[in-house]
Amino acid sequence: MLEKIKEKLTDGKTVIVGIDGLGGAGKSSISEEIYEELSGENIPIEVFHIDDFIHPKKIRYNDNYAEWECYYNLQWRYDYLLENVINPIRKNGKFTGLIELYDKDEDRYEKKSVDIKEGSVVLIEGIFLQREELSQVFDYMIYIDVPESERLTRVLKRDGYIGTADDIKEKYENRYFPAERHYVNMYSPSKLADYVIKG
Repeated sequence: MLEKIKEKLTDGKTVIVGIDGLGGAGKSSISEEIYEELSGENIPIEVFHIDDFIHPKKIRYNDNYAEWECYYNLQWRYDYLLENVINPIRKNGKFTGLIELYDKDEDRYEKKSVDIKEGSVVLIEGIFLQREELSQVFDYMIYIDVPESERLTRVLKRDGYIGTADDIKEKYENRYFPAERHYVNMYSPSKLADYVIKG
């Protein structure tokens, strides 16, 4: 997997890599491992989380739609990500500037200074990365395939901020799991990806 990524770093090209997977699949852990490996070889790497690019609560929660539809259709600022991060990198092979990243605790955006040099790896980790809106973004896609039952066990331990175990189950059954099932049915992400990690 890492060798495939490094093979794409030819002629100073900046490579955009996706780490796709459903909730609780282990995307952040894999991203950290890749970051450590590549930075340890002095390969410049910048990591973004798709949850850095979400809409504020007043947009992503909308009583006119089912919860799962809000999550699938209203959660992310794909237009902002494409226009302000991806397209400049694609055009110039590098990017220096300020971008807006979402602060979950404050429900607002904070500006972050980013300096992506030519020949970097840009790693984007998050859910639903192989949907149509992002189909032209990635040079290499990794998908982490973990059964729903195992992921539920993980998020029950991880997502205490939601509330009790029953609160977490309700949130996932109403909002997250239906959207994930829709994504899998629409795109078969494990078949689209360049590399699949079974968990």
